[in-house]
Amino acid sequence: MTLTATRTLLDEARAAGRGLGAFNVVHLETAEALVGAAEDAGLPVILQISENCVRYHGGFDPIALATLAIADASTARVAVHLDHAESADLALRAIERGFGSVMYDGAALEFSENVATTRRVVEAADAAGVLVEAELGEIGGKNGAHTPGVRTDPDEAARFVAETGVGALAVAVGSSHAMTERVAAIDLDLVERLAAAVPVPLVLHGSSGVPDATIVRGIRAGLTKINVSTHLNAGFTGEVRRQLAEHPSVVDSRTYVAAGRAVVRAEAARLLTSFASPRETP
Repeated sequence: MTLTATRTLLDEARAAGRGLGAFNVVHLETAEALVGAAEDAGLPVILQISENCVRYHGGFDPIALATLAIADASTARVAVHLDHAESADLALRAIERGFGSVMYDGAALEFSENVATTRRVVEAADAAGVLVEAELGEIGGKNGAHTPGVRTDPDEAARFVAETGVGALAVAVGSSHAMTERVAAIDLDLVERLAAAVPVPLVLHGSSGVPDATIVRGIRAGLTKINVSTHLNAGFTGEVRRQLAEHPSVVDSRTYVAAGRAVVRAEAARLLTSFASPRETP
């Protein structure tokens, strides 16, 4: 199956009141696990490549082209997204390479500068039929939109979307990046007010730290795109540690990496199913 446009997947999920899983690719095995999860669950998925991931691989093309190929070969509907690009040039490159969406992260900029730069990315993306996600926490939120205590203002969000033309908005409602315990609370009342104020799908970043039941309530309140990275990375790493402890003489890295990949595939499939059926989930 060919790649699916991110906008198509988001619009469908939002119209149905479902959540859509957006999971970060760290290396080739992650991408393989995530498309396998989508195939197992019979649900779409968004594969995300972050600016940090590009840096780790020493450049954009190696991981980007591999991920696009894996997504394109899958029998599931898969979109590929550039996540947390603070570089507008990197966002423009992803648009040129055929990504279904890009996130330009100007959340640490002053509002007017964030609007201007985001708008430049949106103009290039619109010409290519690519969706742009942006992030807004507070005016001049120099520590980022997911610093504890930062919240997105609904009026500010509505103005930002109107002035930039973005197709999705990541909002600060209580989650934080890189949490290894699932104990975060999100402001469901704020989610509802943001969903009423903003005419585009809302994105929850830092979902690894949010319990399943809270994510489900967030989807019911108006969240659509649910980003998960650290939680899946922890599962992968934990399984690799277990394999090495049980098989200390192993030298072929494929044996324990494959085990980690299988764990990510199973957990990602579970999350996709949970996000897609919030009305039936307790």
